[in-house]
Amino acid sequence: MPNFICTTCGSQFEESDQPPGECPICTDERQYVGWQGQDWTTLADLTASHRNVVRLKEPGLYGIGMEPSFAIGQRSLLVTQPEGNVLWDCIPLINDGLVEIVKGIGGISAIAISHSHYYTSMIEWSRAFSCPIYLHAADQEWVMRPDSAIEFWDGETKAIGDGLTLIRCGGHFEGGTVLHWPEGADGDGVLLSGDILQVVQDRRWVSFMYSYPNLIPLPASTIRHIAASVEPFEFSRIYGAFWSKIVATDAKAAVRQSAERYIRAIQE
Repeated sequence: MPNFICTTCGSQFEESDQPPGECPICTDERQYVGWQGQDWTTLADLTASHRNVVRLKEPGLYGIGMEPSFAIGQRSLLVTQPEGNVLWDCIPLINDGLVEIVKGIGGISAIAISHSHYYTSMIEWSRAFSCPIYLHAADQEWVMRPDSAIEFWDGETKAIGDGLTLIRCGGHFEGGTVLHWPEGADGDGVLLSGDILQVVQDRRWVSFMYSYPNLIPLPASTIRHIAASVEPFEFSRIYGAFWSKIVATDAKAAVRQSAERYIRAIQE
């Protein structure tokens, strides 16, 4: 039986002979059901209609995406290190060709994901590389395909790999997480943020939302918490969820200034 994939958010579900009645991730107010109604695909169909692309973003960091764009359209990031590579966020499409490419880069020792919109085919990725998946326990209810490879963590930070740190920011989702990579940006530090900190069109800034497609903002107290969560860490660059969404320099100042601007806007 197939594991059906929601075409709107990319989430893969448990095996079933018929598509699920609905996608709970999309019926949640932070997402939406496609205008033509709930629609499903499978990994086999995606393999026939799409392809993977792998791009070097900077030394030690690769982006992995899909063409043409599918569902939310995010790309994953692979942090390479001698102790074992870490995949940040996930995309729905994985096939034998991509597995061989990633193995050539050193494989994957662990997967960590910012929030449920990017869980997608995480179990397929985990099984291909025999590695654990780290998700914050606050978002456990949003796992549509449970598996023993998933390790739920509690608290505000978790060290993984060599020097990498998961930081729970909350906001978009209660367990919303970012990844700090201290060796990135030539040692100045990098934050991989998904859209917990959303890099916006003016890439000197980030923003924060409860729902991006439905334009539901967050309260000032939550924005302060997000900014305070990343303040102890040094970083000069942020990689958001999409190929071109990068704050290239002065990223820590960008977070501070963006949080201050957001709070001013909602309180005036």
